[in-house]
Amino acid sequence: MFLKQLSLAIMGFSFGVFAAGGVFTVLISVGLIPRFAGKMHVSKKVFLFEEAVIIGTIMGSFLSIFDRYGRFGDFIINNKIFGEDNTESVWHIIGTLILIIYGLLAGMFVGCLALAIAEMLDSIPIFSRRIGFRHGLGVAVLGVALGKCAGSLIYFVKAIFLYGGM
Repeated sequence: MFLKQLSLAIMGFSFGVFAAGGVFTVLISVGLIPRFAGKMHVSKKVFLFEEAVIIGTIMGSFLSIFDRYGRFGDFIINNKIFGEDNTESVWHIIGTLILIIYGLLAGMFVGCLALAIAEMLDSIPIFSRRIGFRHGLGVAVLGVALGKCAGSLIYFVKAIFLYGGM
């Protein structure tokens, strides 16, 4: 039993590292972080931006796995931080403002990422001509899209997101 748990822990950690590596590879390949630093005229602090992305990813992963440590609202309401009578109303206003700010920043990030990926897609025809891949590019892209669609359908139809297995 211990070896099973140990192997599951090692595999889970490894798969998480691979997934994070894929995310960071996409961010690096599209040049999103240096572009942000350049647009904000703080290109000397590009390493700070990269570290912020890494720390944010680690914290987001941690809080999505161990969600009980991210329940700040429960802590504030249970301990009545803002007083006995108005804690819930004050936390409702603060929580709404936090969600608005987070939604705005996440939307800006996803929009910038989508535009950077769209710019990167312009290089696919050039790359395919250089390697001599003249025919079948549409079939390859269609195959990738159909594979993603089939995987998503299986994921949602079988409700894998609820219990993690087939």
